[in-house]
Amino acid sequence: MALEVHGTHLKRTSVPRKTAGARAKHPQAPRRASKAVAKAQTTERTPAQAQEEEFAALAQVCAVLGSQWGDEGKGKLVDVLAQKYDVVARGQGGANAGHTIYDSDGNQYKLHLMPSGVLNPDAQCIIGNGVVVNLPSLFEEIKGLEGRGICCKGRVLVSDRAHLLFDFHKEVDGLREEELAGKKIGTTKRGIGPCYSNKAIRNGIRVGDLNHPDVFAEKLARLVDENRKRFAGSFDLDVEAEVAAYKEYFEELRPYIGDSVHVINQAYSEGKRILVEGANATMLDLDFGTYPYVTSSNPSIGGVCTGLGLSPHKFGCVIGVAKAYTTRVGEGPYPTELFGEMAERVREEGGEYGTTTGRPRRCGWLDVVALDYACTINGFTHLNITKLDVLSVLDEIKLGVAYKAPNGDVLPAFPSDLTLLEQVEVVYETLPGWKSDISKCRTWSDLPAAAQAYVRRVEELTGVECRWIGVGPGREALITKDE
Repeated sequence: MALEVHGTHLKRTSVPRKTAGARAKHPQAPRRASKAVAKAQTTERTPAQAQEEEFAALAQVCAVLGSQWGDEGKGKLVDVLAQKYDVVARGQGGANAGHTIYDSDGNQYKLHLMPSGVLNPDAQCIIGNGVVVNLPSLFEEIKGLEGRGICCKGRVLVSDRAHLLFDFHKEVDGLREEELAGKKIGTTKRGIGPCYSNKAIRNGIRVGDLNHPDVFAEKLARLVDENRKRFAGSFDLDVEAEVAAYKEYFEELRPYIGDSVHVINQAYSEGKRILVEGANATMLDLDFGTYPYVTSSNPSIGGVCTGLGLSPHKFGCVIGVAKAYTTRVGEGPYPTELFGEMAERVREEGGEYGTTTGRPRRCGWLDVVALDYACTINGFTHLNITKLDVLSVLDEIKLGVAYKAPNGDVLPAFPSDLTLLEQVEVVYETLPGWKSDISKCRTWSDLPAAAQAYVRRVEELTGVECRWIGVGPGREALITKDE
């Protein structure tokens, strides 16, 4: 059943399943999915063993990308998949990303710059050319990991082409937000935007510049001077002290620096398995997101290619990660947003507070219009639905399946016009809840029929297989849909 709009009236009617239309838009989706995943034979195998075999059979190069406004739980899937990959790489963003993952003993790790594959002792972790790197933050993260017995030396490579994010970029970020007054973007104030701005206008400083102290000092002085003029009376920096600090940082960073483009493509040529971890998400993409309430990089598939120097044809599998509901942090339009008691209930049940900022996240129903848009842009071969267990407390669950414009017309796709987006009326489908704890379920057949129906409906509406379903925070709380 689907909702169809007739003028200003909605009625429920039998219509062809949207999968037909979705697959017409993505004609290769089912075929690509079957190639990308060799489904494990489960005869005389436990679900965990079958799942391990399936992960080992995924494509040589696989990307895991966020499909919503971030915080979908990408890190967990990357952490699980990383046990089967030789290289785990990040290609964009900075310390504004926050991934919470758990090891096999249930110990929690909060990562910001480090790829989630760091928990696999055999994996090489690459911070690619498209990432903006704050060295004090990176060193703090490395120190914290090594203090817990996770070795980073000899395993982590930082691209010499990556741009350096200085602490003064954070200060500039805050000053820019203050200028916006009532129209703030709601950034994490981690300096991401100002650093990417410098990159775009070609006066940024790259990791490789640390090899040339005089050049580095000259570039830094020029950059600081520009900000002094831009924020007269509000910004200043001791350049000599900063240069001295970065001389020390360079000595600490030197063992980690390398040509990431050569290394990752050499690994591909040698047949090594490469897992790419996206940061942020498609609806925060600088081009495709709710601009200007977006991040300053491209978290979609195109940004992955340019952020690592991997050509598009090398990707055999692109997995989109989506919560069973939605959240976002910061400002910007959010059509399916919940308010009041229901929002608080979902927030508390899901622990929806930012890993990076600690800010309470805005919560809403699953927005299928936005999800389908992300599927179209990225060409997802599979979806990983996370946090399905959070919805277990609800009597009924809604799916946002269409947007109506103020004149009553149903929009054909996710709009770029934010004024229009703020005015849309969301068309919802209501599905029954399952009102039972699913956090201990480990197979598709263990899930209640209503939970299965919810997942299937998402598949029908997007035309992409929901192959994996998360029902809890741990590695083991991941179900493979094997029907």
